[in-house]
Amino acid sequence: MAKRDYYETLGIAKGADADEIKKAYRRKAKELHPDRNADNPASEGLFKEANEAYEVLKNNDKKAAYDRYGHAAFEGSGGGGRPGGQGDFSGAFSDVFDDLFGDFMGGRGGSGGRQRPARGSDLRYNMRVSLEEAFKGLHKTINVPTAVSCTTCEGSGAAAGSEPATCGTCAGMGKVRAQQGFFTVERACPTCSGAGQVIKNPCSSCRGAGRVEKDRALSVNIPPGVETGTRIRLSGEGEAGSRGGPQGDLYIFIEVDDHEIFEREGTKLFCNIPVSMTSAAMGGDIEVPNIDGGRSRVKIPAGSQSGRQMRLRAKGMPAVRGGALGDMFIELQVETPVNLTARQKELLKEFEELSTNNSPESQGFFNKVKGFWDSMKGRD
Repeated sequence: MAKRDYYETLGIAKGADADEIKKAYRRKAKELHPDRNADNPASEGLFKEANEAYEVLKNNDKKAAYDRYGHAAFEGSGGGGRPGGQGDFSGAFSDVFDDLFGDFMGGRGGSGGRQRPARGSDLRYNMRVSLEEAFKGLHKTINVPTAVSCTTCEGSGAAAGSEPATCGTCAGMGKVRAQQGFFTVERACPTCSGAGQVIKNPCSSCRGAGRVEKDRALSVNIPPGVETGTRIRLSGEGEAGSRGGPQGDLYIFIEVDDHEIFEREGTKLFCNIPVSMTSAAMGGDIEVPNIDGGRSRVKIPAGSQSGRQMRLRAKGMPAVRGGALGDMFIELQVETPVNLTARQKELLKEFEELSTNNSPESQGFFNKVKGFWDSMKGRD
């Protein structure tokens, strides 16, 4: 049977460039791989045919010869008519192995060299601040227990006068490959754990790890306006990487304590202010506290009821990224007097007898109740 045209085998035009050829082969390799086509015995032959085509077309010299002479360019090449040798397609398949399976296997860690030293872990630090501190911002020193680079061996893990040696198992690559059917499976080297190097004479301080446990003191600036859930990232202040690897990051999570006077919603503050019955009835001035430690004078209108809100502009919290201050809202809570003396009771009784239109809400409500009762009687 005559061989199919290599371009036809890969499903591309004759003028395809190197990238198009490689992409076409990747598609065919995924589609035809025998491990994915166990129920189709013909897939192995088609897979080998695609590999043979790619083995020729990926090579500029072989491609030029094939474009000029076709299959005749390789007849009598000592490989049974196959440019890559009879049944040998491992070279072609390895070219795209990482593209096909690199994400699944974790990638190659660079351009064929050994894996880079592992980055250190990120750390989390929970910080509690008061509402006053959240308003003003603060500068604080914190102690963070973490792994830091060993100063004795400068993070190498090797004792003084010695150096890490290239791993003999993986030849410094940091990984080994094993053939499993048509798949070549790549794993971290079991001897060096992917580092590509082994420590034959470990440092006495860190025992070859390149890092030691230690408490670190860090100065932290907390900006004004932070609230519960705010996350502050300190780049490179996390755990040191193994054997000289880069440090991770430190994340500070803020939790703002509840306040005994104020409640907060974003940049808004809310404050319940108790006022006496007489002050609410006759009106007057009161002083209310501010979160910055100052005070504001507020005029209470005569006849104010419980629940009445008043806004104090720019007396709230700052936004964490700057900008104008939020507002503060005060809510009046009219207080009913307790522990009355006989004389006070007598005066209140006299006041009640003299009252006509002093309680419009009560009068309106009870008028509605009376109308409701009258309507119910009419239905009987």
